Amino acid sequence: MQLEDDIVAKPNYFATMKNFALQLASEDWMILEFSQLGFIGKMFQAPDLNLIVEFIFMFYKEKPIDWLLDHILWVKVCNPEKDAKHCERQKSSLRVRFRPSLFQHVGLHSSLAGKIQKLTDKDFLKPLLHKIHVNPPAEVSTTLKVYQGHTLEKTYMGEDFFWAITPTAGDYILFKFDRPVSIERYLFRSGNQEHPGDKIENTTVEILPFSDTDLKTKDKYKKTEDHFYRIGQFEKGVAEAAVDPIFNPVVALRLTVLQDSAVWAILSETDWLRLTQLDSRDTAKSYKIPSGLALTNRDSGKRFSFCADRN
Repeated sequence: MQLEDDIVAKPNYFATMKNFALQLASEDWMILEFSQLGFIGKMFQAPDLNLIVEFIFMFYKEKPIDWLLDHILWVKVCNPEKDAKHCERQKSSLRVRFRPSLFQHVGLHSSLAGKIQKLTDKDFLKPLLHKIHVNPPAEVSTTLKVYQGHTLEKTYMGEDFFWAITPTAGDYILFKFDRPVSIERYLFRSGNQEHPGDKIENTTVEILPFSDTDLKTKDKYKKTEDHFYRIGQFEKGVAEAAVDPIFNPVVALRLTVLQDSAVWAILSETDWLRLTQLDSRDTAKSYKIPSGLALTNRDSGKRFSFCADRN
């Protein structure tokens, strides 16, 4: 764990960090961030320490350490033949941000000679309005009208809550996974402590299997015209259920609004218990989302984890 000598910490910060790390025990993370500032509050896994220390030792005179951390992630997971959005999605799977921040910077003097550093963490002491989970790499699109800067991209990366203005019938949120993934359970929770009435209702949960040949589900699940299966719906602001194994692996998950809503939408938690994620080499063909889903979206192609609010 990397700290500094000019910070203050929240009470019980160690227990909070330990519990968060244990929640992610099955995830392949490299850096957990408990502060948004510089090189403060960064947790690493022991097997990665030699690589990180050696990289920093080679270049610490050239750039600040927090910049070097980003370069390490780029070297590990970014493909020069892919675009910047793909790179950011890959890096975010290794770099997980905990909110609100557990540490606040109180020092003034920078390590750079003669420089005064008046930096403070705006997330310190803020109430937590969304619950963070590590979601599988995915692109997201939506027809919902997003309020101010509370975007789907920030939410999927665990940086903020998602906030949408009065959903209408036909609106949707679509998750297209980078690779087919087997999901055991899903959880979507709406509303939060500041706006408990902003719940999602009259909305279905739908999945698109990698292959739906010979699926004997006609009597139990409704199949949409674009080949999604309706497997659940929101009740009292929450959608939570197990996924029938016959659908796995899946290439996309969608929330579809069935009726106009009188309130705004807060989605404060998104979690999927996934079993495996297929490598592209494991699939015989590249699966494409049906062309009918290629709609004009306000937040197309962004990484997403659910949450929302009006504040």
